[in-house]
Amino acid sequence: MNAIRRDEPVLDNLHSVYVDQWDWEKVIEAGDRNTDYLKDTVNRIVSAICMTCDEVRWEFPAITTELSRDVFFITTQELEDMYPDLTPSERENEITKQHDTVFLMQIGKKLRSGASHDGRAPDYDDWELNGDILFRSHVLDRAFEISSMGIRVDPESLDRQLTIAGCDHRRSMPFHKALLAGELPLTIGGGIGQSRLCMLLMGCAHIGEVQSGVWDEVTQAACKAAGIRLL
Repeated sequence: MNAIRRDEPVLDNLHSVYVDQWDWEKVIEAGDRNTDYLKDTVNRIVSAICMTCDEVRWEFPAITTELSRDVFFITTQELEDMYPDLTPSERENEITKQHDTVFLMQIGKKLRSGASHDGRAPDYDDWELNGDILFRSHVLDRAFEISSMGIRVDPESLDRQLTIAGCDHRRSMPFHKALLAGELPLTIGGGIGQSRLCMLLMGCAHIGEVQSGVWDEVTQAACKAAGIRLL
């Protein structure tokens, strides 16, 4: 998937107006809609990324990036309970300092604080069975999201989430109508950022080092001063 996010609110080290992802979708059975299946899929993706990292380091010895295959699984509520006084992004930074590879689960649902960790469309993932794959970027010393993914909504979870989100008007739309009627297959899927993965594997500090983008003069000057070459 290649797209332009015209209204991207934040342009920084990890965010560009240009988005490139490997988007994938896999048909599953009703019995696969559980946390164990989700975790197994996450472990497979992380293993593939780490194997790729090993190959890159073997081919290009100057690259020294090391990634952990040991995934730490935690829910957004558990993370909020650990760091109630921090913002969601600050919580992610803290947990990846403790565990280099994290899968943060249940994104989109409201937490006990009354806020959600992050937004997630009600007609996309099941908020109980989704999450983000986070690695720790030792270059930036922060959490580094490489993939947003999850088991997709089924008729029951779509019905519930549309009501919670105040989006009941979508029920008459072709996709929503077909899914609510049980006419579409159950799936799991997600997106893996292409440029972000290149950044992570190469140990880059800015996404502009691996993709052509549009940057303001302040960003260009700051990167030049730091010895960062933007494409």
